[in-house]
Amino acid sequence: MIPLRDDVPSRTVPFVNYALIVLNSLCFLAEVAMGDQLESFLRVAAVVPAQFTGPDHILGLGDVVGTLFSPPHQIRILLAMFLHGGLLHLLGNMLYLWIFGDNVEDRMGHTRYLFFYLLCGWTASYAHIWSNPASRIPSLGASGAIAGVLAAYLTLYPQARVVAVVPLVFFFPLIQLPAVVFLGFWFLQQFLLGTLSLGEGPAAAGSVAFWAHIGGFLTGLALVRLFARHDRRPTDRDFWWDDHPMRRRGW
Repeated sequence: MIPLRDDVPSRTVPFVNYALIVLNSLCFLAEVAMGDQLESFLRVAAVVPAQFTGPDHILGLGDVVGTLFSPPHQIRILLAMFLHGGLLHLLGNMLYLWIFGDNVEDRMGHTRYLFFYLLCGWTASYAHIWSNPASRIPSLGASGAIAGVLAAYLTLYPQARVVAVVPLVFFFPLIQLPAVVFLGFWFLQQFLLGTLSLGEGPAAAGSVAFWAHIGGFLTGLALVRLFARHDRRPTDRDFWWDDHPMRRRGW
């Protein structure tokens, strides 16, 4: 299912969400401009779990903690949140951020939303490192941070409606689902595929860091109430899709 829109209008201009989309897009254009040098750049800029956990995992506890949380690695985690492995990777992530991020920013406020987004992405990277500590495959993308945004949306707007298209070879029917169903199904899929990939090595998960998605989502669930502003609760008018004529026609 590919989401197209939701039925919750934002009451404020989501400056931070727009800025995140623009910054991700600009970073992707910079990647494209690197040409043949891109692969070597990603090996030093993206998150490579084996470089965080130390050689052969024989470091003492203090050394492991110092390596995991060293300033250079924190910079890499931050940078990796804004890098993508291809155009479809970028477009898919930005579509979800566009649809769901504005409402979360509306409820949290601009500054809180930015810190929430970055914290979810930071935790997502460590969840991926935990799930595959020996991997030498660079991990990058905004999906871990966006997973936290999806969790926040699910918590704050569970009854909102999500209009999505279902690609069925020659047919593309539109369906509408409650956010709790659409996003709940998304997380269940990530959790099942992530569980199956545990202990099977990098090849099991292919190019998808499922545990980054899981870690970001769980972080979002844990922190959304802390970051959400209680003076910005949604009103009944936020869910205008209930009375929209397109809904009565079966959209």
